[in-house]
Amino acid sequence: MNVQAMMRDWWRRQTLEDDSPFDNDSLSFVSSFIFHLVLVLALGFMPWATRPDNTTVMLTSSEPEEVPEIQKTPQEVYFSNQISDQIGANSVDGDLTALSMAPEVSEISDLPLPMDVEPSDIATVEINNAVQLATGQHYSENLVVKGAAGVGTTGAVGAVDRITHEILLSLEERKTLVVWLFDQSPSMIRQRSTVNERFDRIYKELGVLQAAQMEAFKRHDDKPLLTSVVAFGKTVQAMTKTPTDKLEDIKKAVDAIPADDSGDEMTFHAVIQAAKEYSKYCGSGSKDRNVMIVVFTDEAGSDQTDPQFGVDGAVKICKRYQMPVYVVGVPAPFGTKETQVKWVDPDPKYDQTPKWGVVDQGPETLLPERLQLSFTGSKDEDESIDSGFGPYALTRLCYETGGIYFTVHPNRNVNKAVSRNQIDPFSAHIKHFFDSEQMRRYKPDYVSLEEYGRRVKANKCREALVAAARFSHTGTLENPQTRFVKREEADFANALTEAQKDAAKLEPKLEALYSILKEGESDREKELTPRWQAGFDLAVGRVLAAKIRTEGYNAMLASAKRGLKFQNPKNNTWVLKPSDEITIGSQYQKMGEKARMYLGRIGKDHPNTPWSLLAAKELQQPLSWKWTEEFTNLAPPPKEMPGNAAAAAAPANDAKVMLNKPPVRPVPKKL
Repeated sequence: MNVQAMMRDWWRRQTLEDDSPFDNDSLSFVSSFIFHLVLVLALGFMPWATRPDNTTVMLTSSEPEEVPEIQKTPQEVYFSNQISDQIGANSVDGDLTALSMAPEVSEISDLPLPMDVEPSDIATVEINNAVQLATGQHYSENLVVKGAAGVGTTGAVGAVDRITHEILLSLEERKTLVVWLFDQSPSMIRQRSTVNERFDRIYKELGVLQAAQMEAFKRHDDKPLLTSVVAFGKTVQAMTKTPTDKLEDIKKAVDAIPADDSGDEMTFHAVIQAAKEYSKYCGSGSKDRNVMIVVFTDEAGSDQTDPQFGVDGAVKICKRYQMPVYVVGVPAPFGTKETQVKWVDPDPKYDQTPKWGVVDQGPETLLPERLQLSFTGSKDEDESIDSGFGPYALTRLCYETGGIYFTVHPNRNVNKAVSRNQIDPFSAHIKHFFDSEQMRRYKPDYVSLEEYGRRVKANKCREALVAAARFSHTGTLENPQTRFVKREEADFANALTEAQKDAAKLEPKLEALYSILKEGESDREKELTPRWQAGFDLAVGRVLAAKIRTEGYNAMLASAKRGLKFQNPKNNTWVLKPSDEITIGSQYQKMGEKARMYLGRIGKDHPNTPWSLLAAKELQQPLSWKWTEEFTNLAPPPKEMPGNAAAAAAPANDAKVMLNKPPVRPVPKKL
């Protein structure tokens, strides 16, 4: 008998039980437990047995020898590719407005303080030497680069200087052909003359650089820069038979441009025709060139919507031949198509008294995105404000081809309003301007009509805004009657009823506008684009404010017909004055809170923009009305006795004065 059997019999005799801890299973468990315990202890003590000895490493370095500093003379001139929204010198005398080319300008120089760095803070950096950055005109080969949508300047001269810089960048790559397109409108006569005078400086600067063996010129063996001049109005005509490098030929061609008072500006026809004509200079051969198109105009273009020769056609052909388009144009009025331009007859033989004409210079968007509502008791809506961008079609042409649109206005001032008396001749009356850097976030959608439609349908608030903007020419209570003299009860009631008619006509129109906008409120919180946010909020806030004032005005007149009693028996006139307290009903109080919420949010989220300017103006006007009483003297004023004062003040010889007065020509229907 083995030991295991003896121990099992002993356990049974002592406990009188069949089961014992000395079965095969129990013994196997105990053996396994002991084995694994020994194994774990052995592994735990293993690091102590294999611990290496400490080794001391010493680093030594020798003091470097002094290397004499080598003075090198710069061999080339380089230009920054960074686009600045503000030109260094906006015009001839604009050097005082020059700004740093840094992306941000700080009043205090913020220098980094030295700090301690722990070895654990140092990370491993891998440098990929295969990455190449696009520079100059290489954007067409490396990546898509969009142009600048709005660069504000106070004069065409500053824009031309920037274009000179772009020409040099093009020459750094290869030979270049610049095509200058000039609008033949009479209002452009002075600007063409100014630009023509600037050509002397442009080409002399280029000549100096060429004589100095600038790298951009050294790489080209023959005539690195050629120029063509094209004029456009109702038709398009080349003023230079072939591209030339002679300055005198260029200046003669510009001087020979005839005026075209037809009112038609076939701007996009001119761009397309120029692109087709000079496409033979494009290509990859050694004799081929970069081709740049520069347009000077003060209008949006009469042919921008032409299905074949409009903006879509111009964008397509210029992108095909990689021709960037630069436009020296005008700022588009915010949300409107037309603006008023100060007209002074360009012929000094005629009367030089300023007059005002209408010109198409907008809008800045493909479809209207702003409601056309005047302010109650004011016609300020007729005064244009800056949109921050140029006319939509021309700006899109620059943006999609990699060019720049320069918004030129000689009276540009972002710090204060500009009055009509301050406007230079042949310039539009833009009352308020806005900073280009601030407006960059609010760039319109520069896309085709089909793509624009898809983007509008992506959000209900966009659809509602565009739909409401189409039908917003409804007006408001621009000049409501607020003074009612009470002679007889019947006359007083009739006067109140007559005054109610204007409000009654406006109420359904404003209600229809609000119904359209209300459909978009459910998607307002989903809208993330600042431009659409501000546009929708302004529309809802202004419509609600106009609705409250109009319906409140009507309700106050209706209550007056039911009876008003003077507190002072001597008074005989009831005057309706604006009031911040809404007393015509709780539903109007809630509507007023909603209007203030929408308008107030604009000032907080979109400061220093056209939307915040209009929202603040709307908030300055109380939303409701209240009755006050006054006394009106009903006695007729004394009649003036005829005298000789007027006759004495008259000129002694009217006929002679009229003969010396220069003749007057009417303002052209289209400037």
